[in-house]
Amino acid sequence: MLSTALFDYELPEELIAQHPAARRDGSRMMVLNRKSGECVIRPFSAIVDYLEPGDALIYNDTRVLRGRMYARKNSDPAGAKFELLLVEALDSERRRWNAMLKPGKRALPGVTAGLLDNDGSINSDGDSFCVIGRNGDGTFEIEFSTTDSDRLQQRYGHIPLPPYISRGDENADAERYQTVYAQKEGAVAAPTAGLHFTPEILAELKARGVGEAAVTLHVGPGTFKPVSVENAEEHQMHSEEYFLTPETAELVNSTRRTGHKVLAVGTTTVRVLESCVTPDGTVHAGHGKTRIFLYPPKPVLAEDMLLTNFHLPKSTLLMLVSCFCDREKVLAAYQVAIRERMRFFSYGDCMLLV
Repeated sequence: MLSTALFDYELPEELIAQHPAARRDGSRMMVLNRKSGECVIRPFSAIVDYLEPGDALIYNDTRVLRGRMYARKNSDPAGAKFELLLVEALDSERRRWNAMLKPGKRALPGVTAGLLDNDGSINSDGDSFCVIGRNGDGTFEIEFSTTDSDRLQQRYGHIPLPPYISRGDENADAERYQTVYAQKEGAVAAPTAGLHFTPEILAELKARGVGEAAVTLHVGPGTFKPVSVENAEEHQMHSEEYFLTPETAELVNSTRRTGHKVLAVGTTTVRVLESCVTPDGTVHAGHGKTRIFLYPPKPVLAEDMLLTNFHLPKSTLLMLVSCFCDREKVLAAYQVAIRERMRFFSYGDCMLLV
């Protein structure tokens, strides 16, 4: 049994970052030695000092949907407001989606709702959705009145900031809650370890001879789901779609084969690589959905270093980090971060495990 309580810690609420740093690369980075447990705090730009020619940087190029929308039931235009969060497109036209709806009790099959403009009024263009049915995981299947979901997102959509950010989305979030290399739309949350990178830092790493490649994992809403069972091994993981190309697999394999190091940017990158690795450490290209749950003492097989933000207590992400380094050393480093007033979670500072 792996007790969930082993991954708990107390975090002062004021250390939860509500806004990003003034500059993308303006965060602090705690560097944790996986073997000794020693840690130092450096500016994020110092990450270039920890990679050598022949090493490889692997990141997640998913892009966050402008997927939070608001609507009102067409049968009750004065009330019955819905909050909608797009989760996954179900057809090539992107007209049918799996979505989260609040309040769910009003979302009966056949209910239609008009999308709300930013001033809270029902739009005059007839843009709406219909509830098709409820899925077994508590999400809903919906169908929009148009196939142009890109236009709907641009007009009605909001960036879905995490639940611990206690403010609405602002114009700046449209850029800052995306990585600079985000390409493939489909996530409901950003792969936040990558938010610190700038084109200049990536260019410097490339100039130093560091390889670079992407995986794709469309982060789902389950990433924020806490582990609520006493025995963490009984936790049911959410499913997330991933893509790993032959080119990325070859870079990972050749890097490690020649004695160099692979740096995974974020836990989502680790989830992809560990979903596609064989026991001998070889990574294979693939596409599918993963429910992989990594917790100690499970070893990680495809990565040598990890860049990650600080994670919620009792979370699967904190458990994943503890596969790279003993839980006690990770939590001791978290206490240093708290003492040094580092910023936590999505818009916060980061940790590099070397």
